[in-house]
Amino acid sequence: MAKAKKTENIYYGTGKRKASIAKVRLTSGSGKITVNGRDVHEYLPYETLIMNLSQPLELTNTKDMFDIDVEVKGGGFSGQTGAIRLGITRALLEYDSTTPADSENSYRKLLKAAGFITRDSRIKERKKPGLKKARRAPQFSKR
Repeated sequence: MAKAKKTENIYYGTGKRKASIAKVRLTSGSGKITVNGRDVHEYLPYETLIMNLSQPLELTNTKDMFDIDVEVKGGGFSGQTGAIRLGITRALLEYDSTTPADSENSYRKLLKAAGFITRDSRIKERKKPGLKKARRAPQFSKR
């Protein structure tokens, strides 16, 4: 039985933020970003969100090296953007581990200093009994 040959390297990363989960796939290409089968500019409504998710690529000067295909679900645009950014960061770290080790120019050092490797673990707090929301109490009435 013959083995299937890989024609190109593919690097994967998974990111989570709030209620969003993003599966990111990096392939060598020209810098095209696709989110759920649509162009990133068509999917995300604000340019600041697109800038936020492409920060790891700009920091490592790999913006035009990879095509990025993202499958994201859950949460809103902000949470999805944070999940995509973490997924891209993890995929870049996987790519960097396959290249020859050079501690001076490692992506990990740059990304860690910028704070992109750490997952933002803040999630919505649960609602407590007797309260309107997690901490919001009903309005007090003296009479």
